Amino acid sequence: MLKEKLLEDLKQSMKESNSIRKNVIQMVRAAILQVEKDKGIQVTDEQIIEIIAKESKKRKDSLEDYQKSGREDLIAQINTEIEILSEYLPKQLTDEELEDIIKQIIKQVNAESIKDMGKVMKEAKEQIGAKADGKRINEVVRKILV
Repeated sequence: MLKEKLLEDLKQSMKESNSIRKNVIQMVRAAILQVEKDKGIQVTDEQIIEIIAKESKKRKDSLEDYQKSGREDLIAQINTEIEILSEYLPKQLTDEELEDIIKQIIKQVNAESIKDMGKVMKEAKEQIGAKADGKRINEVVRKILV
């Protein structure tokens, strides 16, 4: 289970004195614990992957701000954190794979125009999950449904 892997990796990063890796894993574990307490559930691996994907997205979004302000020190740290988080995420789909899947989804839900974007996005997020960022999915759907 992914939860146990995170714990093992946390222990390993502590032994190696890898503070960035340790902090990232602790942050993910804290986010998991928060979801479990808030909802009163035990999270599944799929839910853990969603949590990790959200944390990765937060960092990617903040990266833009740091680049605008020229904070090279923070840019390097954020990039390292994104790399660490991506180790726990499924392999990201290529643009071609993503387009193929979305074309199939469009046929499934009988989408004909951009008005059907909501139906397509809902189904795409369910089928694709963390294999592609929501922003990428949105861009491909817009490109195809024009």
